[in-house]
Amino acid sequence: MVETSVLAVVLAAGVTAVATGLGALPFLLVRDIGNWWLGVFNAVAGGLMLAASHSLMVEGSALSDVRTLIGVLVGLGLIVLANALIERQGGHDVAELVGADARKALLILGVMTAHSFAEGVGVGVSFGGGEDLGIFITAAIAVHNIPEGLAISLVLVPRGTPVWKAAGWSIFTSLPQPLMALPAFLFVLVFEPFLPVGFGLAAGAMIWMVFAELIPDALEDVSGPTVGVAVTLAFAVLYGVQNFVLHV
Repeated sequence: MVETSVLAVVLAAGVTAVATGLGALPFLLVRDIGNWWLGVFNAVAGGLMLAASHSLMVEGSALSDVRTLIGVLVGLGLIVLANALIERQGGHDVAELVGADARKALLILGVMTAHSFAEGVGVGVSFGGGEDLGIFITAAIAVHNIPEGLAISLVLVPRGTPVWKAAGWSIFTSLPQPLMALPAFLFVLVFEPFLPVGFGLAAGAMIWMVFAELIPDALEDVSGPTVGVAVTLAFAVLYGVQNFVLHV
């Protein structure tokens, strides 16, 4: 019985990681990306990340308001420190991008990867509460990961990264999910107290990313009202998907 459960946890967490790569698929249909669309894409990515942050904070607060808040502040501090270190070192080459584009790609990839650690723990802990609950939470996270992969691709593809590489990078950011799910399942009592901190940490880092990088970039290419519409619609769509899955 234990072997079956362990296999189910590993396979389920693997599915959530692969689902992230599906977010790059819309770019197979998009060939010509102008500056206006680049601005809209940045705004949409910002809206998706804000919705993801909101979801993480709600999940964390259900476990512990204080630990979630601590996580948010730690996440903010870590992303500010990471940005300062990246700018100081310079000369980056990430996903075939260089300079400021590479720095932005490195930040968003780092933020989304850190976020996946918390989701991997969430999958493992949920299976500790029973296989039915684990499968339900896994399905919710997998659906949630597709627009997250889209948010990553919205930053990478318009700046020159091939679609297949954007999909690969998206899946890479979710690899912590299968890596963390199994130990979290086997040692639920050890991992569960850290779950709200992890959710808050990822949310704090993503909120900073939205307002320090994505929104300012979007405003360089499109008007404020257009950015507002794109951010709000993207937030609303992901929020609707999350709540539809959670209430089915």
